[in-house]
Amino acid sequence: MNRHVRSNLALAPSPGEETEWQKLQPQTLVDRVVEAVVSQAARGVILPGDRIVEADLARKLGVSRVPVREALRLLESSGIAVNQPYKGIRLRPLTNGWVQDLVEARTALETSAAHRAVDAGHHRGDWIAPLAAAISQMELTAARDDAYGLAAADTAFHRALCGLGGNNVVLDLWETLARQLTIVFGLATLGKPMSAIVQEHHDLLAVLSTGDRPAITAALHEHITVMNLAVDYEAIQEARRKARDTGV
Repeated sequence: MNRHVRSNLALAPSPGEETEWQKLQPQTLVDRVVEAVVSQAARGVILPGDRIVEADLARKLGVSRVPVREALRLLESSGIAVNQPYKGIRLRPLTNGWVQDLVEARTALETSAAHRAVDAGHHRGDWIAPLAAAISQMELTAARDDAYGLAAADTAFHRALCGLGGNNVVLDLWETLARQLTIVFGLATLGKPMSAIVQEHHDLLAVLSTGDRPAITAALHEHITVMNLAVDYEAIQEARRKARDTGV
């Protein structure tokens, strides 16, 4: 299991375990470059399809090109960036069809995790404290109108949900999508109110805590599939690109 997955397993503690404090993970320059790119993409500062120039990124971040080069390799391997012949490295294009494929995979993984959590009795009490904490963080970042902060907390919520099931294969598979999801979550804030996104998670947590498997399945379908397909990500990008390019 990779180090990202290992660190994230702490989001599903055993009952009675301390949940207020979480150990910080050391970050390398490469990690920080990766986070910078993901955060700017989630905020719509850089958009899917935009070119990422190694030298320009190094200059903007005040680092050498070595960690930037390695970070771009990691972003490419995780599907965030694509290296196109004669076009250089670009942020992965994001179409409504691709989002539909992504949410289909998410729904399967998270529904499986939620059902296993119910079977194991991990759907209430101290087990779901990390999910409640993620919602609290979402509320704070929404109050600051921080798209990336909200997206990161949204990612933390769903990562914790996958962790509750105790299936490390499901968690590993979900983790391969995590950075892509953070960008999608951030772009979604440009098409719907942050308060509505926060409320969706309150509703989902309330249903999960009942342990009602059919209701949980329906709630996850509504939250992941229906709500995402109601967002026109292509239109969001077009409007954001126009506003950015015209300085409006």
